[in-house]
Amino acid sequence: MLNIAVSETYLEYVLEQLAPLGQIKSRRMFGGVGIYIGDLFFALIANNALYFKVDDSNRADYLEYSMKPFRPFKNKKASLQYYEVPADVLEDRDLVQKWAQKAIDVASRAAAKK
Repeated sequence: MLNIAVSETYLEYVLEQLAPLGQIKSRRMFGGVGIYIGDLFFALIANNALYFKVDDSNRADYLEYSMKPFRPFKNKKASLQYYEVPADVLEDRDLVQKWAQKAIDVASRAAAKK
């Protein structure tokens, strides 16, 4: 498994950027951090990188920036349906909130299917 430590400074910055969306919560897990709005898991942080949940509705946004999916195991091709958020998107508060809302919508649709 990768070293997926998250610094407190980076976590605080991400939470600050996402705060206008509503009740954003974080929960440490397996060395990384899960990001929730209410009880809906829509993002994660690993190794000081933010990843949003994706499906066919928003994957192209990430591919346009040549971003890669989150791979929790270094030597395995398996990936989760989370893609890294580009640094310039994270730094633009309005834009990162738009991308986050898309990830929230993806997570909401996935939860409704269960």
